[in-house]
Amino acid sequence: MYRLLSIEFQKIWKNKASRVLVLAYFILLSSIALVASIKFSFGTFEIRIADQGIFNFPYIWHFNTFIAALFKIFLAVVIVSMMANEYTYGTLKQNLIDGLSKKEFILSKFIVVGTFALVSTVFIFILSLILGYSFSSYTELSIVFTDLEYLLAFFIKLFAFFSFCLFLGILVKRSAFALGFLTLWFIAEQIIFWIVKFVILGGDDKSKNFGDTMIKYFPMESMWNLSREPITRFNAVKTIENAMGGAQNVKDYSVHFSEISIVLVWTLIFIFASYYIVKKRDL
Repeated sequence: MYRLLSIEFQKIWKNKASRVLVLAYFILLSSIALVASIKFSFGTFEIRIADQGIFNFPYIWHFNTFIAALFKIFLAVVIVSMMANEYTYGTLKQNLIDGLSKKEFILSKFIVVGTFALVSTVFIFILSLILGYSFSSYTELSIVFTDLEYLLAFFIKLFAFFSFCLFLGILVKRSAFALGFLTLWFIAEQIIFWIVKFVILGGDDKSKNFGDTMIKYFPMESMWNLSREPITRFNAVKTIENAMGGAQNVKDYSVHFSEISIVLVWTLIFIFASYYIVKKRDL
């Protein structure tokens, strides 16, 4: 496994564009810490975001993983380009000539995908610990290590998304077209959802419930649902809503095993579909 990983990372690191994107990705992940320095001034009154509880344990696990997941497109470009370059420069065929089997070739790509997801998760874990212990009002171990399931959801979300990108890179062969297809897929999911919900089923309460349930099984939407937005969970937002007479927020922010299962099934589909394409395709 180490040999396969070494081969793939040499390809990535020797490509200048990929190297820049990988570095930019981790720099952007680090930029979450810059939120701590943001201040708002209202005359002589100053508010620093870090002092408002945004980095409190255990909320920080939810907030940081959600924000970090927004930057995954940078590594998605690297992964799609990595696969496209195999066809463009003929390295895939050369690897097979040199004795690498198609199974090993696909395995090496998914090892890279898993490594990116794992390293990102460990990076956010360490960054969150540093920020949490620097700014959190609660540092008891029982509180610090509560809600770590958001890290698991973050890892699975990245692994699934990168697997999807790799599958598209293998299917389409060109990075620009693969990324375009990714965008179209996301748009298509939303269009299908709205057509089924409001056109085919008429938009009554029963059809709305069916539509909301149906879209949870779509690949992109299922990945998004692993970790819901954390902003409305923040106490400061709830306080403002209550002060304005808004209803108490009852949104479910938990990570659910059923939603993890859906994403894992899609991940397996992407892995086996990728292998099937490479196995059957005349290279």
